[in-house]
Amino acid sequence: MHEKIKVAVLDMYNGKANQGMRCIHDIVGRFPNDLSLDVFDVRQRAEVPALDDYNLYICSGGPGNPLEGDGIWDKKFYGLLDGIWNWNQQNERKKYVLFICHSFQMAVQHFGFAEVCKRKSTSFGVMTIHKTEEGMSDPLFEGLDNPFWAIDSRDYQVVQPHEKRFKEIGAEIIALEKIRDHVAYERAIMAIRFSPEMVGTQFHPEADPVGFLNHLKKHEVREEIIELKGKQKYLYMLEHLVEEHTIYKTNETLIPNFLRQSIQAIRAQHEVLL
Repeated sequence: MHEKIKVAVLDMYNGKANQGMRCIHDIVGRFPNDLSLDVFDVRQRAEVPALDDYNLYICSGGPGNPLEGDGIWDKKFYGLLDGIWNWNQQNERKKYVLFICHSFQMAVQHFGFAEVCKRKSTSFGVMTIHKTEEGMSDPLFEGLDNPFWAIDSRDYQVVQPHEKRFKEIGAEIIALEKIRDHVAYERAIMAIRFSPEMVGTQFHPEADPVGFLNHLKKHEVREEIIELKGKQKYLYMLEHLVEEHTIYKTNETLIPNFLRQSIQAIRAQHEVLL
């Protein structure tokens, strides 16, 4: 029997009620023989894991401006990112990281890959995500169609990639926002492969249909969406949410891909070093 790999889950929700952490717990729980999970409350308690203690990290989404911190928790978070990056340059046994939405935007800003700015209006609901040419062969998306479906929920966006920085680091844009012919805005970057070990999405691959459906059915949420997007858009969300090939497939595929591939790599590296 293998010793379980410890997963550090960095909770970026700042105490706000959410479905994201429940979904992350659920997905990690699908690997009971391989993984154990520890949660770190980054924004409320300035908790970050010790670098030596973990080889696998999931950084959650969260509310608010990804460009703002209190000078304490954000510095600790960025320090951890630098520590992981430097560790992976210097060691045979790698550390694997998945960033989701808020933490993805923070990481993009920190590493200087693109501009992070406020959207003209909130993006919220069931959306199509389009793989780039590089994304077609990225292992994170293995088993997903092009385009595939995901939950999007953000007031901020990643745009205007710094191509020189991408080339310098060897990073790749692997997914983009849906094509919107009726507006002149640039398509947002929806996923980046930072390195072989570090990857992030601006959408929510952890979201499950049941949890999101219950969220949409709350009276205040329903009224807010209808006011913001209209009743037709609200009904469109409900329709596409329950189809098996949409959110359910992404929930069952993307983060499990990341975990399965990371487990395999960590085990293989451990065997080589024994």
